[in-house]
Amino acid sequence: MSLRALLEVDARWSARLRLAEGNGPLRVAAILLAHSGDSWFWLLGLAVVWWRGDAPLKTWALTFALAIAVTAALVMALKFAFRRRRPEGDWGAIYRSTDPHSFPSGHAARAFLLAVLAARWGPPWMALVLIPWAPLVCLARVAMGVHYLSDVVVGGALGLILGLLIAVLLP
Repeated sequence: MSLRALLEVDARWSARLRLAEGNGPLRVAAILLAHSGDSWFWLLGLAVVWWRGDAPLKTWALTFALAIAVTAALVMALKFAFRRRRPEGDWGAIYRSTDPHSFPSGHAARAFLLAVLAARWGPPWMALVLIPWAPLVCLARVAMGVHYLSDVVVGGALGLILGLLIAVLLP
């Protein structure tokens, strides 16, 4: 199968999952999940943990924040290498204007990275929340029309690999 044919299949399957133009509680849930992976949200939360925490918690928060930054840098480099345009649509204008490239998904990479790091260093409740949350963020990004399925699959795999590497390399 050619690359063009694979991209067409990807676009068709992505369109089937799309909820951006609809209404109702499923769309609202997709919007909340799609935004829950925003880097500013996580970095702000980690800054509060660092500010209010003791020394071990400060180290934990700093490790997570640095992992997010490294992941973002790698994702951006890949986005500029591939330059795949985001799907057309009205929802997510901020993403389309600040980051017009969709491959790979930074939200998917960040979600899976955080899930792995939570499983490695977080309290048990955090892993129980973030492990099912990560694929839901990925689906929400496709549902809201700011990514194709292949964007989130590759982004999720990238976050998983980076999370595992960080978990193995750091004590």
